[in-house]
Parts: sequence; C-alpha cells; structure tokens
Amino acid sequence: MNPCNDCKDCNRIDSGNHPDVHWIEPDGASIKTEQIELLQKEFSYTGLESNRKIYVVTHADKMTTNASNRLLKFLEEPSRQTTAMLLTENSQSILPTIRSRCQIMALTPLQTDKLQQKLVDEGFSLSHARIASTLTNNYETAKGLCEDEWFANARKLVVQLVEVLQSKFGEALLFINNHWMSHFKERTQLQMGLDLLLLWYKDLIYKYIEREESIVFSDERERLEQSMMVWSRQYTADILGFVLEAKRKLEQNVHPALVMEQLTLHIQR
Repeated sequence: MNPCNDCKDCNRIDSGNHPDVHWIEPDGASIKTEQIELLQKEFSYTGLESNRKIYVVTHADKMTTNASNRLLKFLEEPSRQTTAMLLTENSQSILPTIRSRCQIMALTPLQTDKLQQKLVDEGFSLSHARIASTLTNNYETAKGLCEDEWFANARKLVVQLVEVLQSKFGEALLFINNHWMSHFKERTQLQMGLDLLLLWYKDLIYKYIEREESIVFSDERERLEQSMMVWSRQYTADILGFVLEAKRKLEQNVHPALVMEQLTLHIQR
C-alpha cells in the first residue's frame, strides 16, 4: 500500500514526530550504544496510539561494534507487534549475525533522468540539475543543492583542484590547506567534496569509453579532454580507488586534513 503523503499520520511520520515510529540516525560519525539502549527502553512500553511500534535505523552500517551487539540482542527477542527496518547502502558492513535475522530487500532508486528533468522544469540549469540528481534521488535534497551557494562553490573548487593536480604539482598541498579545507569544514561537507571528485573521474572514464551521454560535468567537457592528456584510463581507475579509500578513512575518523593530503599525494605519484 502506498502512503497518501497528505494525512496527519503520514505528515507526522515524515517529520519524525509519530509517537509509535522511531528513527535512529548516526550521532556524529556513528550510531552509538546509548542510542540502541534508549530504543530498547522505549520499546519496553506499549504503543501510544496502537499496539504496533516501528523503528527505522538509517545508515545501519555505521553502528559501533557495541551498538551492533546490543541491537542483535534486541533482534533475538522480537515482538509480533514490533517492526524493525535497517537502512544501508553497504549491507556487507553489518554484522552477519544481524543480516541473518533480517529479510533483505533491495530498493530501486528513483530514475535519475526523471529527477533531472523535474529540476530543469523548475528553472535550474541542466548542469546543476545533472549533478544534483546524480548525488541524490530525493527531490527536495536535489533542489536544495541547486539553490545552495556553498554547493556551487564546492563544484568550482573541485574543478580548480583537478586543474592544480594536473598542471601545478607543487601547489596541490598548498591548495588543499588554503582553499579546500576552509570550504569543506565538516566531515559531511568533505564527503560531499569527495563525491564530486568521484563524479569528475567517473566522467573521465566515460570519455575514454565514449559514453558522452553519461557525463555529469556536462559543461566541463573541454577540461575533461585536458585531463585525458594527463591521466590514462587505467590510472583514472586507480584514482577512483584512491578517492573511495579517502571516503572510508573519513568514516573511520581519520583527521580530514590528513585524508586529503594523502589523497593528493596518491593522485600525484
């Protein structure tokens, strides 16, 4: 059954204010033991408006080991009136003992081209709409990115970093410390910057395999051609691996500046 997205219950669930639907999200970089303990305490009480209670754990792969073990104990004593949903894009990072007690459901994301067209119809440029719809399949989030001056400057910084990396080797670390880190101050912001950098090098791969229609930085084709003269197809694939490793280190709480400096040196080796 599809939600109407209009009634009182739908609106309360969407805003996180329904008394019988509980959302657990990372507190900083992880979901902590205390959050799972509070969830268990809450579920020891009966529902306020019905007998059924629901909890949703977003980014479930970011639970600490202790939190995972605590949740496992919770799952081992299920109630017929309790529904648990664990949301993740990286199921392999969840304890096998937790996965074995869950029914795995793969959710198909919204089609990127439809979201992109909706943004264009709203008056946003194709280049903005293309990048935003690639980073998220949520319309409100994508629209927010298109309207965000910080995000527009983030895109520019990614292009500038690429130019420095490919033609001004001695200035790369200086650029990271003087420009990049001052803009991407929070870990979530730095993750976004790395996601944009991933898109650039994926576009470079698309250029090599002649899939022009898949290019996201559609207004930077000339710069992409310049990048092809610096990085081979194989090394571009290696760089994608370097960026993914940098994202993993950020999630492991490695110092952000150190992550970016190491990434820069890897790309320039």
